[in-house]
Amino acid sequence: MKAMQTTISPALRRDAVNTIRFLAVDAVEKAESGHPGAPMGVAEMAFTLWSEFLRFDPAAPDWENRDRFVLSAGHASMLLYGLLHLSGYEVSLDDLREFRQWGSKTAGHPEFGLAPGIECTTGPLGQGFANGVGMALAGRMLAARFTAGGWCPIGYRVFGIVSDGDLMEGVAAEAASLAGSLRLGNLVYLYDDNGITIEGSTRLTFLEDVAMRFAGYGWGTESVDGDDADAVRGALARGVADDERPTLIVARTTIGHGSPGKQGTREVHGSPLGAEETRRTKEALGWPLEPTFRVPDEVRAIFRERAEAGAAERAAWERRLSGWLREHPDLAPKWTAHWERSAPEDLAARLAEGMAGAAGATRSLSGKIIQKAAALVPALVGGSADLDPSTNTAIVAGGDVGPIVDAKDPLDLYRGRTLHFGVREHAMGAVVNGMAVSGAFIPYGSTFLVFSDYMRPAIRLASISGIPSIFVFTHDSVFLGEDGPTHQPVEHLAALRAIPGLVLFRPADGVETAAAWAWAIERAAGRLSWRRGGLEHGEGPTLLVLTRQKLPAIERDAGAGVAEALRGGYTLADPPSGRPDAIVIATGSEVWVALAAMKTLAEQGVAVRVVSMPSVELFERQPAEYRSAVIPPGARVAAIEAGSPLTWHRFTGPGGLVIGVERFGASAPWEIIAEQFGFTPAAVATRIADWLKKG
Repeated sequence: MKAMQTTISPALRRDAVNTIRFLAVDAVEKAESGHPGAPMGVAEMAFTLWSEFLRFDPAAPDWENRDRFVLSAGHASMLLYGLLHLSGYEVSLDDLREFRQWGSKTAGHPEFGLAPGIECTTGPLGQGFANGVGMALAGRMLAARFTAGGWCPIGYRVFGIVSDGDLMEGVAAEAASLAGSLRLGNLVYLYDDNGITIEGSTRLTFLEDVAMRFAGYGWGTESVDGDDADAVRGALARGVADDERPTLIVARTTIGHGSPGKQGTREVHGSPLGAEETRRTKEALGWPLEPTFRVPDEVRAIFRERAEAGAAERAAWERRLSGWLREHPDLAPKWTAHWERSAPEDLAARLAEGMAGAAGATRSLSGKIIQKAAALVPALVGGSADLDPSTNTAIVAGGDVGPIVDAKDPLDLYRGRTLHFGVREHAMGAVVNGMAVSGAFIPYGSTFLVFSDYMRPAIRLASISGIPSIFVFTHDSVFLGEDGPTHQPVEHLAALRAIPGLVLFRPADGVETAAAWAWAIERAAGRLSWRRGGLEHGEGPTLLVLTRQKLPAIERDAGAGVAEALRGGYTLADPPSGRPDAIVIATGSEVWVALAAMKTLAEQGVAVRVVSMPSVELFERQPAEYRSAVIPPGARVAAIEAGSPLTWHRFTGPGGLVIGVERFGASAPWEIIAEQFGFTPAAVATRIADWLKKG
């Protein structure tokens, strides 16, 4: 963006910085809740960033080539809200006055979708840091795809403010290591090094040389006084100029800057200043006591000019883009396919072709489906946490994203479609989320289901935010086998299904796996309206949970195909009479067991209907008439799943039967585990027959 035309005198600059400070102080005081200290401490460097470096247009908050700003220190949310208001985004003074109140845009921590300009949901420390890495990676990958004729329409940067807490969290360490390995020179973070946490001085626990650590990750580092505008400006300029490395600017600041009684102490970390200290602080900084939420006209003019410059730059960019697309007609459909996340209307049917009657582990069937999906959906990218030989998630013909030592063109690092996250599940989830909110990719990450424990914060934030990230989990049960209970998930399915907004698929065969992939991609393509307007069904991440062990082919009744699988639960097999004595629900690797048990029970004169329920969430969203047709009210219901039974009592009722796992697993071949845990067809048939006899 063009440099400011208005000359900012030292006095006017002081007023601008104090405006940012006292919007935060006044909002926290009114709410009687919040964190004023960090906004007060970082106001100087935040003003420098927003008024001189950040490229944005508040009239077009989704402009593809805008710079992204991530407030990873989400507890300092009033800093962001104040900046958005001053910059002309749809965040009014009344919104600031409603900080932390019911229905407000200005929630306690920034929430993606509540107000334009909030690029991601932050608060759980380290997550925003890793989201920014995902945004930066997406930018580099887009640049690699669309640089032509000496110009690239995508050259955005990711700026952020991170805190001591962010850098203590392990997820940030993983993400920083990945960013350094990927040479993400479009990433610049300001580290608010204020030396204070909730318990007191960071010297209680945090004595490391942060700059040296990040240098070891491959970052460029700077150390400055955060209140020295010239020093901050120079460090930001050097960070922007370093296109080969991400940059961390270690900025020494004073938390609660200007508060005579509380600056530099933990007292200002997570509590209002209080009326008396607010008065003293305003007097100390030469700020009028009234009115509250004061914005001087001269300060508003600074930000107005900045917004106008951004609008002009966006308009010029759009004109150049139109000409560039005409000059490169081969890239025009690809550009549209990425930004619209396009997918064929008949995606589910095409992914399911050849899958009926296919035997094999669902991870292997998924691997085949991914290749089909990648050919049909240009925006699809993804990979694993160093586990592709097991998760089968590489896009084989897509090439790799990652360091290429002898690359002639730096963009060669980013041309591929298969991501290699390394053994970094914590970061992988958050990086995938960051790529998803960047707008032009449908990203996925994969690992073993037991390691969803490492990713749960990112999965939960994807659900809170309505982000359509895709997570692929294999090795889904105790039938993992010889690796034993440390790697055999038991409680994980129930725990993940408890997250609102999440849709989890545990498919039984290739048809259901195709349905799962189609749902996930169409959700990300926007067909299911994932943008927030209050949390609605259909928003959030999709999880695929797949087997390690091979499964036999599934025999399907007529009318039990991919369309039915997309309803989440459906009648897979009915007794010839059509009048079952019981309903048996099963998922994943237990579906073939239920079908085999059905045949054994039929020989004993017991008629059962087998309902496959790959997605509990989708089934529960079906009309009541449909659900009642599949599981009639008053029917005797049993459920089978090799995991915690907590999900299933809502379907079986108090008199029903749940065959599950309520202990940790064991190290043995999976066939032995199936026998010992009672998941063979014979054992299941016996359990069901005995249960029915008891009435």
